Amino acid sequence: MATAASTSAAAAVLASRLLRRSPRLLRRLSLSRAAPAALSSSSRPLAPLARQPLGHRARMGHTAAAAAAAGPALGLTKPNAVEPPQITFSAKDFEFSEWKGDILAVAVTEKDLSKDSDSKFENAVLKKLDSQLGGLLSEAAAEEDFTGKAGQSVVLRVAGQGFKRVGLIGLGQNAPSTAAACRGLGESVASVAKAAQASSAAIVFASPSGIQEEFKLTAAAAIASGTVLGSYEDSRYKSESKKVHLKQVDIIGLGSGPEVDQKLKYANDLSSGVIFGRELVNSPANVLTPAVLAEEASKIASTYSDVFTATILDEEKCKELKMGSYLAVAAASANPPHFIHLCYKPTDGNVKRKLAIVGKGLTFDSGGYNIKTGPGCSIELMKFDMGGSAAVFGAAKALGQIKPPGVEVLQLQILI
Repeated sequence: MATAASTSAAAAVLASRLLRRSPRLLRRLSLSRAAPAALSSSSRPLAPLARQPLGHRARMGHTAAAAAAAGPALGLTKPNAVEPPQITFSAKDFEFSEWKGDILAVAVTEKDLSKDSDSKFENAVLKKLDSQLGGLLSEAAAEEDFTGKAGQSVVLRVAGQGFKRVGLIGLGQNAPSTAAACRGLGESVASVAKAAQASSAAIVFASPSGIQEEFKLTAAAAIASGTVLGSYEDSRYKSESKKVHLKQVDIIGLGSGPEVDQKLKYANDLSSGVIFGRELVNSPANVLTPAVLAEEASKIASTYSDVFTATILDEEKCKELKMGSYLAVAAASANPPHFIHLCYKPTDGNVKRKLAIVGKGLTFDSGGYNIKTGPGCSIELMKFDMGGSAAVFGAAKALGQIKPPGVEVLQLQILI
């Protein structure tokens, strides 16, 4: 049978471990002055916990904030300044072999790689390009075991051509027929361009007839979107940030003209909004506080002041409006809450319909302490809990760049 002394010692060890792992737990328990002595002695029982009055938890955040203001602040993570990809897209219809730049990416299916009895490509595009390169493509495809399967790629350095490199990008059995498949192609092109540190690239299909005429516009936009998203790498919190070298991408054979150019710009603007949302989600809680998000809202309203206005409610204003439930949740954090209202209106003032988008921005772990371990606990992903707000911010940036007519968009950000 365990003695009282051994039981007390075990409890002391457990309490000591908990306190070492979580300093905030010490504040919650509010141990009496006798507690440190109990922790250091195995022969004394632990001092009883002091009973906390009602409202103690609601005051915790404000007490922590006052303590932080009185003492030296902890060092916060400072993200590196990383510029998002700035890629210009052009849709062109001309002979691909005349293109000049860093890397010519040819999208091929498994059928495109079939050869005749003389071991020559049957596909007209590959046959012409292989002849121009002195048989280099057919040799490389055989040596690298490139069969055109989805996800496969091979890049060759060439001399005496207008382009420095040529790449074969596998599409699988058939040409892409969905936007998702075309985005995947764009991501593959971004990957090979990144590896080659190319500043310019061109994309051409070995079998352009495999793309339906009515789908070409969507395909071009999806390829552009995939290229932008595939080029971006969030290295703000790494010791060394990588620079995006790709600046110019030409899409050959999917049409040209103002309509295609407008669609490519739309895809580029939309992708920049996606990247902005991802950056917010990927930022840790000691960087992305409600105040920082409020600053981002102000920046959006300032950058796109012709279409956006921002109203930001601080804690005192929320009290005046009797937003008790909202403030009750915010009381658990040392950072004061901000309630953000972004409003988009078209420049001509002509509004035919109204939309509302609401995003929750919980920037701290409101679920308490994690006692689970192992795969699936996901405690390191709690920063994603403000993903709803990040999606709304990303949409706001895209709206500010695209400026759609005839619609008013009300965007509410609930930041805690």
